[in-house]
Amino acid sequence: MDDRRVGLIVRALRRRRGWRQVDLARAAGRSQGMVSLVERGHLDRVSLRVVRLILAALEATAVIEVRWRAGALDRLLDEDHARLVGVIAERLRRANWSVETEVTYAHYREHGSYDILAFHPSSGIVLVVECKTDLPSVEGALRKVDEKVRMAPMVARERFGWQPNGVARLLVMPEISTLRRRVGRHAELLRGSFPSGSVHMKQWIASPSGPAAGLWFLSPTNAHSGIRRPGGRERVRRPTARSGNDEAVA
Repeated sequence: MDDRRVGLIVRALRRRRGWRQVDLARAAGRSQGMVSLVERGHLDRVSLRVVRLILAALEATAVIEVRWRAGALDRLLDEDHARLVGVIAERLRRANWSVETEVTYAHYREHGSYDILAFHPSSGIVLVVECKTDLPSVEGALRKVDEKVRMAPMVARERFGWQPNGVARLLVMPEISTLRRRVGRHAELLRGSFPSGSVHMKQWIASPSGPAAGLWFLSPTNAHSGIRRPGGRERVRRPTARSGNDEAVA
């Protein structure tokens, strides 16, 4: 976020409405001093919530773009997503599912790709697996999953010769507190599409009986998952005993 540019935009939008700083402050429920700080580009002295309130009063929104090492961030996110897909695919194979990853489809205006499309031969169930390392739009994610579930029988038959008699859906996310909170805020909406939890879905994968739909939080501390624990402080434990020449651990 370019602090100075945000300030110039706020000032231009305010003047376009014919408002004084005090008018904008009143509309945003903040003080005139805060509006002044934002317009002068001193965003480090106000909270992000204040910036959003001021912009919302002007019918504008703020988008934060994180950049890191000239494009390496996209590769990092792709790596985490690929690791999540790999973990679930391996679990399904161990439970005797036929598994295909990154399966693309295109039918009229509907097109996209499945993270995982799996088939359980003895039950005839096709499973649509959506792996998410982030959930910026719950409504958008649900619409896309609905499309993939609707397309799954056709893709299964035409691409792999599977003969499905039912379609199940599974949303998989890493066990991260921010994702848990986001899911909690949209619990009612998500429950309609993914009513079952992690424990039930693990049991169902091992022995599917009819279509199921659930959300599975995969623990990053699971030794078999390969999912990295998100950032946080790393602790170094002091040794319980040291010789006289040993230096303390900093």
